[in-house]
Amino acid sequence: MALILCLWAAYLVSLVAAAIGPIDTSTPSMPGGKVTSAAPPGPFFQDFKPPFPTTGWWVGYAAAPSQNSVVAGPYPYMSCALDTGFQFGISNTRNFDGTSIIQTTQMDWEASYVQNPNTHTSHKATAWDTQSVTIKYFASNGAGFTTYAVPGSPYITLNYNAATILLTSKNGNIVSINGNTIGTSSVTASGTKFIINGPGGTYTLYSLGESTSQAILDQYSANYPTSVALDYTFSGDTATMSFTWNVVGNAANLLHLSWPHHRSGLKRLVNPNLVTGLSYLTTKGYMKPVLGNVWHLSYALPTITWLPPRVPQASCTSQIIQALQYEVAHLTVAVPGDFYFWGKEFQAMARLALIAEHVGRTDLIPAVVSILEQSIAGWNATSGATYAAYETAWGGVVDGPGATDPNIDFGNGYYNDHHFHYGYLLHGAAVIARYDSAWWNANKKFITAFARDIGNPSTADPFFTIARNRDWFAGHSWASGIANGAGSRDEESSGEAMNAYYGLILFADILGNADFKNWARLLWATEADGAQTYWHLYPNVNDPDTPYPEQGLRNLVTIGNVMDYQAGAWLFWGAQRSEIAAIQILPVTPINEGLYDTTWITSVWSYVAAEMVDPTVGDEWKAVIQMAYGEVSPQTAFSRSTNITGWGGTTSQAYLLYHLATRKNSGGGNICTATATNPSGNFTLKASNGKFVTSTAAAPNLVANGSTGTRFTLAYMPGGGSIFNTVNSQYVTADPNAAVPLTAARAVASAWENFKIVQQSDGTYVILAGNNVEYITLDSTGALVNSAATISAATKFTLVAQ
Repeated sequence: MALILCLWAAYLVSLVAAAIGPIDTSTPSMPGGKVTSAAPPGPFFQDFKPPFPTTGWWVGYAAAPSQNSVVAGPYPYMSCALDTGFQFGISNTRNFDGTSIIQTTQMDWEASYVQNPNTHTSHKATAWDTQSVTIKYFASNGAGFTTYAVPGSPYITLNYNAATILLTSKNGNIVSINGNTIGTSSVTASGTKFIINGPGGTYTLYSLGESTSQAILDQYSANYPTSVALDYTFSGDTATMSFTWNVVGNAANLLHLSWPHHRSGLKRLVNPNLVTGLSYLTTKGYMKPVLGNVWHLSYALPTITWLPPRVPQASCTSQIIQALQYEVAHLTVAVPGDFYFWGKEFQAMARLALIAEHVGRTDLIPAVVSILEQSIAGWNATSGATYAAYETAWGGVVDGPGATDPNIDFGNGYYNDHHFHYGYLLHGAAVIARYDSAWWNANKKFITAFARDIGNPSTADPFFTIARNRDWFAGHSWASGIANGAGSRDEESSGEAMNAYYGLILFADILGNADFKNWARLLWATEADGAQTYWHLYPNVNDPDTPYPEQGLRNLVTIGNVMDYQAGAWLFWGAQRSEIAAIQILPVTPINEGLYDTTWITSVWSYVAAEMVDPTVGDEWKAVIQMAYGEVSPQTAFSRSTNITGWGGTTSQAYLLYHLATRKNSGGGNICTATATNPSGNFTLKASNGKFVTSTAAAPNLVANGSTGTRFTLAYMPGGGSIFNTVNSQYVTADPNAAVPLTAARAVASAWENFKIVQQSDGTYVILAGNNVEYITLDSTGALVNSAATISAATKFTLVAQ
């Protein structure tokens, strides 16, 4: 560890290289007008006006109410910018609790000065870029200091001016200075280098003018970064992303720490100049030094846009079209209640139009587009429970009511999850625009505002910060915004993060802006690299550069949540393995081909196998895992998916079949096979007790107790079929807990109204309830209950055509 103390005042402003111009610079005009955050930034930004970063690692320096959150950075340090001074430390405790690795936070030092006014307004940002921020502490007489918070620097740099330096140990009393033990009396030391020991560890204090780790830090301590510029070049389907640090001292001798994803990105071009003998274990693995102030990292850009690169296999086409026709016919307008769940439904509907195009059923597209246009029109509301507005304190598009309530829409108004939410919206809107140019021309400005919010590439846009959610040094996005003082950062759904940048790619394609499309492709490629490095675990791969040296953690196969202090196989909202895995997969889209590499997805299957046959686990998780397994074997995924009757918000049966039908199919042979279909038409049902099944408006429960039966209409549904009571015009539904009998009490058939009616060798039928995968049997009163675990225990029914 090292602290550089510089006895002169200097700071440098650096902005992102403007390689790509802004998408737009006009004032956003949102239906909900303008709103102001109930948690505006503090005086940290006192010399600037919005837009301000809302998601990056250092936002806790600025967020209200106290702008004093502990932030994870500048890595390898943790820090907080208090009124009393700049505190920092390095965690020396890392634990694995069976689910997560946890780096305990600690503050070791507070850097301040005797003249400090100790007020909110006496420290501020003087510059920031895509990775770093410069902070100035100042008094009215000119005394103060400047610090450069640059991720990757092994040094904390403090440039003092006309100030009496005050350094305070925050992790217990100092034990010794330069080997001189401190007892009850003070110790006076002079020189240009001081080795200070205390409970927080050993720090070296350098006043510039002049173990192995110690020797390395000594050798390069005269060179330190003050800021960094981001640049990128594109050559066909390859991008080179460059970090160039502005350096005081000899730039060629800048000692800068790298994470595993940096080292792999650097090695794709040339072998980096790694310096051995110094490393820091962090949440993302070991940080190791690279020599030099310029890094070039290479990435392969995605080439897939709207459709998979293969046509659907013929063995699946008829089943795809059957499901597609049903799903299009049963589409309903998605009414906005929030951005997130609405967005998932919106994108899933939009994919149906693309499937229809690819299977040659373009006649179905207008119906899909009409529903999509009616759905997105719901965001034209100017007030009420849900509306889109421009938030002025930080600068961004938000769910208007959420600007004053972090509990609305997962904290969207507090800038949580914007990439998750708006990726879905951009994806669906781009599909509308693909088929309806008049709609696009009328709505272009509105849609562009969301693209600017999460994908703005340029400081020339005066209303939006750059790539809001992206942490360029960490190698992935953060979902956390300004809620709770912008404390700990986290990202659960790596899948939805990548979907955000897929939505931007499709938007850029519609926009016809090749430069912006390359920018969007770079965002996707770097996000995918981050997901594969920090979310996908490989238990059997002995990689010395793994982010997670703990074998026990790697055995968990997939990270559920990457935080700045913690990473593990868990979620804020669920504990099932299938949930933890699926949220890293969904939504399954064509661009993700290859993202779910066969080694990882095979391990995922083993990890979730028990839950995939557990009827209490939701089909929505099973569906996306089966789709991803199509990269290993689409035939196996198809056969395993035939019992799925619910698909959740991001997929459907048509989409599942279509996805499997367009896989590489390296094993050859038919992907889809014929499956038994339910009988269709009007029938009465006679049970094995000799009685007909009745259900009326007055007594809707289904009971085998009649000499004549109620007429039911049996019809196709994806994954099975529906049973409709023609007497009371209600669909039959089943209780997933089998606590009550089947009852005709649903106006619309969905997952709980889905049954498989399977003919037996003697011509009778057994009925399987899709919601709990249990067969129908009769209780002591003759009522139909979905509680038989085996087909041998199921009641047999005779269907009598009407």
